[in-house]
Amino acid sequence: MADSSLHKKPTRNRGFYVRMRFLNHHNNVNYPKHGGRASQQSIEKSFCYRYFKWLLWISLALYFLSSFLITHKPTPSALSLSTTTILPRLKASRALFESTNSTSIGKFRGLKVYIYELPSKYNTDWLQDGRCSNHLFASEVAIHRALLTSEVRTFDPWEADFFFVPVYVSCNFSTVNGFPAIGHARSLIASAIEVISSELPFWNRSLGSDHIFVASHDYGACFHAMEDRAKADGIPEFLKKSIILQTFGVNYDHPCQDVEHVVIPPYISPKSVRKTLDKAPINGRRDIFAFFRGKMEVHPKNVSGRFYGKRVRTVIWRKYGNDRKFYLKRHRFAGYQSEIARSTFCLCPLGWAPWSPRLVESVALGCVPVIIADGIRLPFPAAVPWADISLTVAENDVAELGPILEHVASTNLTAIQRKLWDPSVRRALLFNDRVVDGDATWQVVEALSRKLDRSRKKSRVSSE
Repeated sequence: MADSSLHKKPTRNRGFYVRMRFLNHHNNVNYPKHGGRASQQSIEKSFCYRYFKWLLWISLALYFLSSFLITHKPTPSALSLSTTTILPRLKASRALFESTNSTSIGKFRGLKVYIYELPSKYNTDWLQDGRCSNHLFASEVAIHRALLTSEVRTFDPWEADFFFVPVYVSCNFSTVNGFPAIGHARSLIASAIEVISSELPFWNRSLGSDHIFVASHDYGACFHAMEDRAKADGIPEFLKKSIILQTFGVNYDHPCQDVEHVVIPPYISPKSVRKTLDKAPINGRRDIFAFFRGKMEVHPKNVSGRFYGKRVRTVIWRKYGNDRKFYLKRHRFAGYQSEIARSTFCLCPLGWAPWSPRLVESVALGCVPVIIADGIRLPFPAAVPWADISLTVAENDVAELGPILEHVASTNLTAIQRKLWDPSVRRALLFNDRVVDGDATWQVVEALSRKLDRSRKKSRVSSE
């Protein structure tokens, strides 16, 4: 009777019926076939316990599933990875990179730099000539490369503090002497500005005041190697409101630095420095007392009719050319860095401009730089203690170089070398393909972080 009556229940209760049949069958061993009220209560109690247990497990499973879905909700950028190509992947890489460099982010006060993607004729096309990324003006290439993978780079121009305009103007090498010819610099940069101002609103919005350019040439943004011409031409009108990263810097008024700027070092290949130091350790034998290799005019004037280096090099040559303590060479030598690594003092006289690549090479290879360039302003003074690691000799005192160097050698040379050989000093003057904490590009970014008052974004936030 019990079976037939149960079979008459509606179909929707069939699952429950099956369950009951299973429980009754399972409990036949323990309970009498015709049990009393106590056995029936035991059966009901067992069923309720099992029902409650399964209900509890199902509830817990639903709870954890819903919690997972809420806390792991896909972000729009994550969803877009499967449907878009380059930009989302770069954003993901940047986020990963930033997560491991939080200290530097704090150092730079959250600074963000947007890098324009210009047509290749403005930059990468020039790299077909291998000299482009290795000569003394190549900081324009090195800074661009390093910023591309830097933690401060942003792919969203609306969140940028500054805008970097990558134009390589010093890779146009002369067929006459092989030196970079920068006569096309003004027109090339002007053309690049036309491109960025027509495609995006940021140049016109600030008139270029938050835009960054590199001018790693003799007289910086004046774009000429001869000072008189550089002064006469001045800085192009379209760059006068921008920020210029330039090797030229002096401690007096000069039209070629009459613009917001950061003084940077000339480019010396870190790879070449490492190769030299592998063969001649920085604290190794130094059998050359005073070293110089480079252009030295025998006559006060060169073929252009202009005074070269204010005749300083000519005086050095005439005064110390036959002095055994001075190792002076006029001709080029591919392995000259090995000579610097053997030298105690390295002469760094001005050429057409006050600065010289010898400043970086001397410091990088542990040779005390002897700076002969009145009024020169040196790069990154907060990171490089120039007064403690170098000597400064006035241009008018160059004839007294011998006694001056002898005096230093007999008094405080050891103290100078101890500070000069600090690895952090060398690092601050070398550009790497990727930003390294404390290196030259890192110093550039740090300097930019002190100019955040020029950022439209920061100004808007502070005013709000």
